[in-house]
Formats: sequence, structure tokens, C-alpha cells
Amino acid sequence: MTSLDQDPEPLELRARPRPVRRLNRRALMIGCAVAALFVGGAILIALRPHSFKQSERTELYNTDRKQTAEGLSKLPKSYEELPPSTPRLGPPSPGDIGRAFAENEKKAGVASDAGFRTNPEEDAERAERIRQTRIAQQAKESGLFFRLSEKQEKRKQASTTEAPVAAPSAFRPSTSETGPSAAELAKTAQAMVDRSSEIIPSSQARKLAFAGAKADTETTNPHALKPVPSTYAVMAGSIIPASLVTGLNSDLPGATIGQVTENVYDTVTGEHLLIPQGTRIVGKYDSVVAFGQKRALVIWTRLILPNGNSIVIENLAATDVAGYAGLEDEVDFHTWQLLKGVALATLIGVGTQLSIGNDESDLVKALRESTQQTTNRAGQRLVERELDVQPTITVRPGWPLRVFVSKDLVLKPYQDVQAAAKVR
Repeated sequence: MTSLDQDPEPLELRARPRPVRRLNRRALMIGCAVAALFVGGAILIALRPHSFKQSERTELYNTDRKQTAEGLSKLPKSYEELPPSTPRLGPPSPGDIGRAFAENEKKAGVASDAGFRTNPEEDAERAERIRQTRIAQQAKESGLFFRLSEKQEKRKQASTTEAPVAAPSAFRPSTSETGPSAAELAKTAQAMVDRSSEIIPSSQARKLAFAGAKADTETTNPHALKPVPSTYAVMAGSIIPASLVTGLNSDLPGATIGQVTENVYDTVTGEHLLIPQGTRIVGKYDSVVAFGQKRALVIWTRLILPNGNSIVIENLAATDVAGYAGLEDEVDFHTWQLLKGVALATLIGVGTQLSIGNDESDLVKALRESTQQTTNRAGQRLVERELDVQPTITVRPGWPLRVFVSKDLVLKPYQDVQAAAKVR
């Protein structure tokens, strides 16, 4: 039988898996127990309360030195050093009449004065009688109207200088016999209502004063009708479509350039082209941004036509496409910088608090308190500096906008330079 006639090895579709090596359970349990004991011991050592009990000190005795009580050491050594019971007075001065005055009082039978300490109940009754008498005297001498305090009078005078009213005179004592009139009292009450409404915007007095305000009796408008200044005019209330050519950033004030995107015709007939597409508008923007502000204030000051003619315009406001004042694109409130400042101040304060232990001397304690105070002030300054940073408003070039015409613009029909040269 040849090798070709031998049976081939059987084909196994699934091979025998390799044996898995497992950890010894006993060794694993012993390792876990040792680790648990180590962690538990560390926790007990860390949480063990600090012992403030001082070690016992051995007292040293000196038989040669005998201590004397402090009270005994201060006693006089002899009777001659005893202090006198009454002060020793010197010879009487030439102007001293105390002894003669006392002898005359005794001869006259006048009783001696009471001691220095008086009865507190009698003093209280006497003070109350004096106070009641003073109040009654002030009530008799006071005027009909009360007087404001000095601070309130200064505030009242400051408010009257800003908005002059005849109110303060009613709160001072009247020098005339008849006193203030009813009209003056009414003006005073109205002034009080106005002043209280200015201080408290949600006051009900302001609403009542607004509802009870005197009606305007004039039924005719005093202004007359004015004719159109020119046929070639863009009247107030018109809107000029435009877009930004240069972007703006509110970190610094600066100038900006826009471009008219549509032709603008006269307002009356709508037939004459006054501001063609492509007209440049020059303006400026404000860099003062309040916290939470999202719009940049932009105004336009000049129009430059494509043919070279230009006109100065008086601060025409820029609005967005919907007509809202200002331009809004991207706003950076610098929140990340503020959070970094707060986190840095917190970490510095926590690090200073944890850097020194409980067993510390007076010098170390003073150093720690000084460091904590300095760190606290530094952290507050960091946070205040980040809060003082105003938001940054950025408007990209090409941003669409509208120019609101607030005053009539008198122009002339636009004529291109090349077309005018051909006509000539």
C-alpha cells in the first residue's frame, strides 16, 4: 500500500481552544486584604485628632532660694513707713477762704451739702421734666409749617435748580400773617408727586399724576404747512439700502465706509435718480459699549456720488434690515477671561489656606493671615479687572444695513461724467 492510498488526516473545523491561565484566588484575596489594611491604616492615621496635651515637665527645686509672697514684700518694714490715713496739707494760701466760709455756715445753722453721689431716680425725674419743658417751649415758638432737615433742604434746592418749581417756599415757616395760598400748596403737592415719581419709577403716585394731568385745550396745530423744498429731494423718513465695505470693531473708535446697493429716486415723483447704486457713504462708530450691549452705534456723515459730487449729511443713523437701531453681528463678552480670573483667584486662596498646618506659632499665624488678605485683595482686583472689560462688537464687511434719512436731502438729478462728456 503506497503513501497515496493512506487515509488523510481528519479535517477539524473547530480547533481545540487554548487553556486559560487564571489567577490564584487565594493570592488575589490576600493581596486585596493587604491593600485594604494599608488604606484603612492610612485613613486612621490621617483622621487621628491632634493631641494638644503637653508633655509633663519636671519641676526643678532650689533649696537655696526662698520665694517671698508678693503681698508680704509690699508691706512697710516699720511703723514710720505707714501711709497717713488723711493727706497732709501744707500751710494755707493767702487767698484760701474755705475754713472761714465753713465756720460761718456752721454759726449760721446752714446744713452741709449732700454727698457727691446723688440719687439716680431723682436725676432721671429731673431730666424728664427738663425735656418736657423744652418740648413745650419749642412747640410754642415753632411756626405753622415744619422745616425740612439740612440734607433734605440741600436736595430740594438741587432739584429746584434743575427743574425750577415754586415748591420749597411752602415748607418753610411763612413770614406773612395769611400764610401760603391754596395755589402754592397745590403746586407744592404736584412738585412732591413729580419728585417721588422720579425717585421711584414704579410709584403709584406717578401713575395717578399721569391719569389726572390737565388736558391740553389747544385743538389747532400751531405749525403751518410747508411746501416741498425741491422736486429733487429725498424727504425725511426715506430708507437708503446699503452695505458695509469695511468692517468695524468696537474695541477702538474709528471710521467706516459703506456703499449704496440700490438706486434712490426722489420722494415726490420717483422719476429722478438722485443717489445711484455704488455711492459711497462715510461714517463713524462708537466704541463705548455697556455690559450686555449687542449692537454697535454707527452714524453716517457724508455721501460721495460716483461722478465725484459729494454732500455732507448730519449724523444719519444706521439700522439693520428690519429697522432696529445699530448693527449686530458678533459679540464677545470675554466670558472665558472672566472665568479664568475667578478660577485663578480661587486656586490662590485655597492654596494659601492649605499650605500651613495647625501647629503654628504667632509669627507663622501672622504671616498666614497677611498672605490670605493680600491674596484675597489680588483675587478681587483680578475679577474686577475682568469685569471692567467691555464687550467687543464686531461687524464683518459686506453686512447689509439701512440708512435712515432724518432730514430732507436736497440734491440734483444724477448725471454720469461720461454721459455728460458725450452730450457736450
